[in-house]
Amino acid sequence: MSKSISIFDTTLRDGTQGEGISLSADDKLKIARKLDDLGVHYIEGGNPGSNNKDIEFFKRVQELHLNAKITAFGSTRRKNTVTEQDEGLQRMINAGVPAATLVGKSWDFHVHTALQTTLEENLAMIFDSISYLKRKGLEVIFDAEHFFDGFKNNPEYAAAVLTRAREAGADWLVMCDTNGGTLPQEIHDIVTSIGVLLPEASLGIHTHNDCELAVANTLSAIGAGARQVQGTINGYGERCGNANLCSIIPTLQLKMGYHCIPGDSLPQLTNTARFISEVANVNMPVNQPYVGTAAFAHKGGIHVSAILRDSRTYEHIAPELVGNKQRVLVSELAGQSNVLSKAQEMGLSLDPSSEQARKVIDKIKNLEHQGYQFEGADASLELLLREATGEMNELFTFESFKMLVEKTAGRPVVSEAFVKLKVGGESLYTAAEGNGPVNALDNALRKALQTYFPQLKDMHLSDYKVRVLDEQDQTAAKVRVLIESKDYSDTWSTVGVSSNVIEASWEALVDSMRYALLGQISLEQGIQTSNEPRGLVNH
Repeated sequence: MSKSISIFDTTLRDGTQGEGISLSADDKLKIARKLDDLGVHYIEGGNPGSNNKDIEFFKRVQELHLNAKITAFGSTRRKNTVTEQDEGLQRMINAGVPAATLVGKSWDFHVHTALQTTLEENLAMIFDSISYLKRKGLEVIFDAEHFFDGFKNNPEYAAAVLTRAREAGADWLVMCDTNGGTLPQEIHDIVTSIGVLLPEASLGIHTHNDCELAVANTLSAIGAGARQVQGTINGYGERCGNANLCSIIPTLQLKMGYHCIPGDSLPQLTNTARFISEVANVNMPVNQPYVGTAAFAHKGGIHVSAILRDSRTYEHIAPELVGNKQRVLVSELAGQSNVLSKAQEMGLSLDPSSEQARKVIDKIKNLEHQGYQFEGADASLELLLREATGEMNELFTFESFKMLVEKTAGRPVVSEAFVKLKVGGESLYTAAEGNGPVNALDNALRKALQTYFPQLKDMHLSDYKVRVLDEQDQTAAKVRVLIESKDYSDTWSTVGVSSNVIEASWEALVDSMRYALLGQISLEQGIQTSNEPRGLVNH
């Protein structure tokens, strides 16, 4: 039995049916290139006649000269029509791609209710459409929609659908769990039975995640003989999503002995997942297996102590295999091992038996009790540890700030911030307007400091999040502000906590500037920095 698995990515088609996901033609081309670099075998680009974006994609993707087979999606001919006159089939042929995914009904309930035709006509629609596309020189992947529901309701008819597709020349017979309600053992048994019925056929699996079993069902189908996996990056898709290729590929390749993508491509998996998340403008769950930022994160002190001796104690694979990395979190659960590990990452010298180490651990726990959270604010944590070890060179000190927010009838709100700082013994007083109070504070702080530290012009605030910590206190509740900042090379996050959202924002803003200036030894040094690395990067 072959141990090679064909990876069919449908992020650009099925994935875009997910709520909140909308990709331009340019977005789809960027993602297609990234998927090709990863080494998938098929990239389903969409339906070439459904919208202008897909039409443009199929025209432009030819210029990329990808190794993966670009695939057009469409349905079987309409009932009681002539195949050669079917517009959908013609659009697939004219898309200029080497392969087509043809979807057809395999559940008798759908044939009667959705298509409102006979079982015999549905078989004819499948046979005619596949054989026509084959005569036009296309590789045909036949997706048997609702196959498992159809098989459970009428196994003879569902099997007849695949048999007829095979007779028409389909290159792949893909069984779809379209409603996502089938269980892994059912998948295994049904795929096994089809393998016995059609021993020479190349079988595939396409699952949805409505029972959170899409990955398990896919692996079950592979174990039963399927050799093509259809899925999406990050599990994007309609309702609860499709099978997540970011979990399936490494599980098959690292744990089950199958070959899915080139071995030197597997370390690109995390980067690919995060790149596509950014292009799709959808936040990745931090706890997503293999590629999430928390997939190899350790918080409990006992765990950290163990992984520092041998990472296999609490990691099922080496994170580098999929391009991820181990992270040690520092929080109120942190023990000495967590803090020492973070200090070591930052190149700081912290004696584990010292009073200094005990004090910084106690300080972190006290701050977390107040509402600070350093798991997502590594830059603020680094500043805190540098202060504790005496390795923090403060280049400016805060004296005061004031805010003016004015609303006049018929005009937009005007926000103005007044900031007083001391830099190199000199007091500075600046004012700046902004699009809201936080932006005004950012502008005023930057205006005050850029004369002395010109490199700050290269950094900017890239994300801003506010979380209410004590909802029962209503408008008097504490809030936690997380700010993400960027420059040309790094991304870092800082945190502030207060019952006043402006004060919490100010804390996080000041920390973002302090972190940006790490490595600068003195005021006179200007834009020159030391050769020491600035610190952690929190992507």
